[in-house]
Amino acid sequence: MAEIREKSGPLALLLGFGLFVAFEVAAYYMLRYLTAGLGERDQFQAERNTIVSNWVKTMAFFVMHLALVIGAVLVLSNRLPRRYRGQLMGWFYLSLLMSFVLLIPLFS
Repeated sequence: MAEIREKSGPLALLLGFGLFVAFEVAAYYMLRYLTAGLGERDQFQAERNTIVSNWVKTMAFFVMHLALVIGAVLVLSNRLPRRYRGQLMGWFYLSLLMSFVLLIPLFS
């Protein structure tokens, strides 16, 4: 007999979106605080500097954001009921894209 799989409804998607936004806002402010001393707002480019200004701050932000996201996916994949796990990878991929978007307010 075929297994009937119950999908999550629109209310679960809305709740997932709300939790995703809350996670990204909390992660941004925490990582902004942790990387506050790593870069300068208007860094002078001399011959010895790298091509990309604030490279260390950018890479530290990416690595820490990736660690937070992977940790959240690992915890949530064990805690969520089976019918909600289908949403998890979508939010994971969206969060990876958000790490690039969050660089804009980080350096402005």
